[in-house]
Parts: sequence; C-alpha cells; structure tokens
Amino acid sequence: MATSTTKALAGGEPPRPSPRTGGGDAPRRLGALLHRLDIKGAPYAFVAPFFIVFAAFSFYPLIYTSWISLHDVELATLDVMEWVAFDNYVDLWGDSRFWNALQNTITIGVISTVPQLMMALGMAHLLNYRMRASLFFRVASLVPYATSVAAAALVFTMIFERDFGMINWALGSVGIDPVDWEADKWPSQIAISTIVIWRWTGYNALLYLAAMQAIPADRYEAASLDGASRWQQFIHVTVPGIRSTIVFTIVLSTIGATQLFGEPLIFGQGPNGVTGGADNQYQTLGLLLYEEGWKNYQMGRSATVAWAMFMLLVLVFLVQRVVKRLRSRTS
Repeated sequence: MATSTTKALAGGEPPRPSPRTGGGDAPRRLGALLHRLDIKGAPYAFVAPFFIVFAAFSFYPLIYTSWISLHDVELATLDVMEWVAFDNYVDLWGDSRFWNALQNTITIGVISTVPQLMMALGMAHLLNYRMRASLFFRVASLVPYATSVAAAALVFTMIFERDFGMINWALGSVGIDPVDWEADKWPSQIAISTIVIWRWTGYNALLYLAAMQAIPADRYEAASLDGASRWQQFIHVTVPGIRSTIVFTIVLSTIGATQLFGEPLIFGQGPNGVTGGADNQYQTLGLLLYEEGWKNYQMGRSATVAWAMFMLLVLVFLVQRVVKRLRSRTS
C-alpha cells in the first residue's frame, strides 16, 4: 500500500502531518527563524545603547546651540533670553571681524595642513623601509603629538620671540633683520602653522605607515619587474594604495584647522591672544567664538559663530563628495 509521501510525489494529495508529531515541522521552523533573527539582531541590540548615548550627547548641544543663536543672551543671565530670530546671523554676515577670522582660519589651515601631510607622507615612506632603530623613530614621531598644546605653544613662542628668539638669532647670523613674528600678519600665521605642523606630522605619518604596510608586497614586485623606479613605485603603487587614508587625514586636518584655538591663544601671550593680535591678524573662528562669549558676554553671537563653523565643515564635506563623484565619473 502506497504511503502518503509516495502519493504526494506521484502527484496525489499532499502528505498529512503524523499524528504523533502533530505537525511538528512548524514549531521547528519557527524556532529556526527565531534563532536566525536572534543571531542577526544581536549586534544591533549590542550597539544600540552606545548609539543612543552618542546621539543624546551629540544632537542636544547642536539643538541647544541653535536655539541660543536665535536669542540675545548674556553669559551672566543664561536663563533670560530675548527672541531676535536671525538677527545674529545677519549681524555676523555684516561683521568684518567674522570675515577676517574666516580668512585667517583658511590661510592658517592651508599653510599648516599641506606641508604637514606632505611631510608625513615622506616620513612614512622612509619608515616603511627596513632601517636600523625604526622603532625608536616611530616612537619619537609620536612625542610631539603627546606633548600638550600649552607646552608646545609656549616653547615655540620663545623660539619666535622678537628680541631673544632662536629664529631671529639664526636670521641675524646670516645678515637678515629680525622679524616681529607676533605683530605682522603673515609671520604670525606662519609661526602658528609651525606649531601645528610640529604637533601633527608624526601622528599622520604613523597613519600613513600603517596603511602602507597593508599594501601587498606583490604589487611592488610586479612594478619592480616592469622596471619601475622607487619614485614610480611610490607614485603608482603606494599613493593609490593609501588613498582612503589620505582622504581621512585631509578631513581630520580640515576639522582641526577649523577648530584651531589653543595655539593662537597661547601665542598671543596675554590679552592679545583672545583677539588674535592687536589688529586681529591671526584671530581664528575659534578665538572669535571665545571672544564673543567669554569676553563680550554675548552667548547668542557666540553660538552663531559656532554654527557658522559647523556649516563650514558641512560645506567642505559636500564639496569633497561632489569632487569625488566627478572624479569617479571621469575615470
């Protein structure tokens, strides 16, 4: 006598569940489905609390700062707010100090970021080769990064001092007149950029070094067999291999340049540090934010500067995305 399974295979009626199991396939399938959902959902359940805490501490300052920027608020009476809508943004747009601080931020950022990343790339390329005491040089490259901003700025302030500084002494030994590094615009910005370059070059070099060591060795071997020199290998193998790391360091340096605060503040050596010099010759957006909020006690205008800095970063990010898409289309 044919069973129900053979009847089903022959095109007859479908098999009926066994009376002993009572349709036991359904609970088994349901258990397997729940187990699969549990495995797939476990990572999300684990990281969800961290994202919730991160969102709470990230979005709350943005929302609160944007709300303050729409009011006239003084530092001594933060609970007393007068609604002014977008008047702070209109005043900031017409304030020459804001445009001066924006220009100083961009120029200091460019003359500190470009040499810094180029020097870091060259240093990483040298450290990537087998050399004696390579561990010592890698640790030594991190010493400036581990040094506090205050200590580094104070040391470089003494180095760039007008009357007794080491730089002017070296210039005087070759017949060049001493330079007033703090009073003049471009010398002061170069001096501040030197502090930034000294602190961050080694850190970026180690990032590049880690990316270079992840490039497969067979790429260099193939390039060497094709007759490529060391410089050609660096241009056509190393740089394309660490392109994502280079983009990351550019973004990181851009954020750091926009928020530049400690170096110019300590370089001023007193009240001129907040204003960025007597003529605001090296005042950055970070210093302008501090001056408006903690010197002029105008927290509404200070919050407006903070949002202008945030929108500047968003604009830089959008430009970077557009350039990346255009390059991908052309390639």
